[in-house]
Amino acid sequence: MPTNKKEGLIFGSLMCFLMVLGMSIYNLVIHNSFSLVALATGLVPGFVVAFILDNFVVGIVAKKIAFSLPINKESKLQLILTISTFMILGMVTFMSLFGMLMEGGIPADFLGTYLKTWGMNLIAAFLYQLLIVGPFSRLVLGWVQNNAADDSAEEAA
Repeated sequence: MPTNKKEGLIFGSLMCFLMVLGMSIYNLVIHNSFSLVALATGLVPGFVVAFILDNFVVGIVAKKIAFSLPINKESKLQLILTISTFMILGMVTFMSLFGMLMEGGIPADFLGTYLKTWGMNLIAAFLYQLLIVGPFSRLVLGWVQNNAADDSAEEAA
């Protein structure tokens, strides 16, 4: 877990970018419209929106909910899984709507299309976050934290 704002920014940005990248590729592939141009076109606005939602809406609410639940907060695994679950639920809820609007506006069967989109994105995002992006981002964060500790030890010597 990040221990300061710099680590939080690195961790959050990496996690956000990788999730937007992976989910963009997933959605383009399942809609048979993958191209590097389509990926690049959607990636920047998707990352900006996801970063804002993550840092100012969903992340705050997800952490409040997670810390209010009767879980063992001393257990890193329980805390990570709880926060991640609420983050995934919130981000999929907003980003599915964002993707639909970017793709073609509000469809005639909005509710049906949204629920289908939300369900398909939830499954993919949950697996992608818990199995790939989360562990990778925590690995990078650990590397950043270890390098910061090494730098501090060298400065003290």
